[in-house]
Amino acid sequence: MSAGPRPRQSSDDEPQVPQVTVEALQRALACEHAALWAYKMALAFIPPEWATRARGDIEAHTTLRGQITQTLSDIGQRPVSAQPAYAAPQPVVDGVSAGALLVSAETDAIAAWRSVTERSSSVPLREAGLKAMVECTGRLAYWRGVTERSPVVPVFPGRS
Repeated sequence: MSAGPRPRQSSDDEPQVPQVTVEALQRALACEHAALWAYKMALAFIPPEWATRARGDIEAHTTLRGQITQTLSDIGQRPVSAQPAYAAPQPVVDGVSAGALLVSAETDAIAAWRSVTERSSSVPLREAGLKAMVECTGRLAYWRGVTERSPVVPVFPGRS
């Protein structure tokens, strides 16, 4: 994303990024917004020994959100805004249910970043998408492990 080479714009300032790629980037940004909401919600419920990890994950998602926002701005697109709140897939009432929320958030993020890699012909965007997928998969494995979900790393992360 903005850490590497950026997609070039044509002389008339129209981005040379296909609409399908822009849409995938916007979905990834929306997932990053949702992931940050999920992590901040989960912090109220998770045990202290998980909180340090969660704060590091918040930093990682904040970085991804900033990079994708910059990338969209660089190609002349208005980044989607965060929603005021999101619906959790199940009620969050304790550490395990908060961890399950984070499993869901990371699963959604991996799928969104996979979409970016599939819908872009730009090498820097594909590399950024793959890197984000790998990082999200590491976070997913942690949260699946502490919530005792098996397998810890699902087969083909990012595929439903």
